[in-house]
Amino acid sequence: MNIGEFNVRNGRLLGSIATRTIDLPRLGLRPVESDNDRAPVFEIIALNVGNRWVQVGALWEAVAKHTTGEVFLQGSIDDPGLAEPLPIALFGSDEDGYRVAWRRPQRRDDFGPAIRSGRAGDPSGDQGGFGDSTAGRDGGVMGDEQPVDDEIPF
Repeated sequence: MNIGEFNVRNGRLLGSIATRTIDLPRLGLRPVESDNDRAPVFEIIALNVGNRWVQVGALWEAVAKHTTGEVFLQGSIDDPGLAEPLPIALFGSDEDGYRVAWRRPQRRDDFGPAIRSGRAGDPSGDQGGFGDSTAGRDGGVMGDEQPVDDEIPF
């Protein structure tokens, strides 16, 4: 879903992002100059209530590997005023401008086998963990023949 755009105005990449609950009418993309391969391409800056530009995110170059091979920008906008970061992707170019796209992250499928496989090196069976179970293999409570103390010492 497209939620905004950036275009060149007076030599700067300026734009906006708007959703039903978020309105960022004045955003800018500030180029990052770095020799680090892992550095972002742009910092996302926004005009705050005090009329100052502040960084609210960053964008890195990415490649659509499984489809067209298109190069695009991806990152997120985050601010203490937001409930959670807003992941975004920008498609286009510096010359023609960028379309800002958002897509809801896909959730993992939590349905699966009841027994999960442990990580390599994790203790298994009766070793490690939180101790013995109170349930037997048939699901019944084990050790229920023991009397319950009426008094609990403190």
